[in-house]
Amino acid sequence: MKLNYKRIGEHIRLVDERNKGLEVQQLLGLSISKQFIPSVANIIGTDMENYKIIRKNQFACSTMQVRRDKKMPVALLQEVDEAIISQAYPIFEVKDDKELLPEYLMMWFERSEFDREACFHAVGGVRGSLEWEDFENLQLPIPHPDKQREIVKEYNTIQNRINLNNQLIQKLEETAQAIYKQWFVEFEFPDENGKPYKSNGGEMVWNEELEKEIPKGWEIGRLSDIATIIMGQSPSGETYNKDGDGMIFYQGRTDFGYRFPSITSYTTQPKRKALKNDILISVRAPVGDLNIAIENCAIGRGVGALRSKIKCNSHLFYTLQNLKSHFDISDGEGTIFGSINKDDLHNMEVVYSENEIKEFEKIARPIDDCIKNYCIQNQKLTELKELLLSKLATVEN
Repeated sequence: MKLNYKRIGEHIRLVDERNKGLEVQQLLGLSISKQFIPSVANIIGTDMENYKIIRKNQFACSTMQVRRDKKMPVALLQEVDEAIISQAYPIFEVKDDKELLPEYLMMWFERSEFDREACFHAVGGVRGSLEWEDFENLQLPIPHPDKQREIVKEYNTIQNRINLNNQLIQKLEETAQAIYKQWFVEFEFPDENGKPYKSNGGEMVWNEELEKEIPKGWEIGRLSDIATIIMGQSPSGETYNKDGDGMIFYQGRTDFGYRFPSITSYTTQPKRKALKNDILISVRAPVGDLNIAIENCAIGRGVGALRSKIKCNSHLFYTLQNLKSHFDISDGEGTIFGSINKDDLHNMEVVYSENEIKEFEKIARPIDDCIKNYCIQNQKLTELKELLLSKLATVEN
């Protein structure tokens, strides 16, 4: 055993409190990203008294399929005082929080090295589960509680900044989406007097194709009228690498993040290319997820790239967001995986006015630039957080 390392089992105990009398109503699930989420389970006809109660500062985990998922889902409840969760999940708590802080233990569980170790000990077979005894035998360094508090404080400072940035990003995106809807769906863009067009008597004309009124002078077109569309094509597998050799390569939505993709692969023989700031779209299930290329890149067959023909990519991005209902339909048709082809994209109907697109771009692009800056900040903060987590292995008293 390493100096200062202790068995997890020495410091935790299982808890099995059932929801007798249905005293707790809030039902949570556990995600592979180590977070509690609202449960989507069908509970009609289910005896909720058999569900487990989890209380604040207690943990829930799943020891099933650890090898398959290459992660052990485990989360610490802190957002609410109590909830219920499936009886399939073990619930445990720290025996003495004056010796081991729950927040510090959760930091250890968030390390990628912890997941690799848990995966190594998971037994073979289809499920690849981790035996509870093997989980308890995993070790971690436990410094003095003062040191733990110092580490947790530093971690929370980083995480709180990420959370704040995420809130700002959400508000900015909601603002841009609301303006887009007002202008291009409700047709309440500013008229020559700066007043909402439709509600202030702007002339509307009936369109037979859409079976609704649109502003006079606006056009009914296809997505290909306002965007250049490139469908991805995968290079030969032997050209892939993770060493930075060649061009950045995105195979599909597994590379997508929030707004911007993660760079994990390269190819020395790109087949189809996207340019910096092109909008990337998932063309295989789930169809319609969007990202923005942060550099020139190669795209595989799971990705398409779109580029505004009048250099108004912010407008194009929100147009594609607004078309998500069409993508959702495509996702449920065809093969079991769902997909959308080039013709489907080309022929999607759009209602537009080039003048209003350019005016909208003047408003939306600065908003998107702010979102990009916050996303870059979060990327750097996440790298700093990962560095802090990796250093837990060598923490000293």
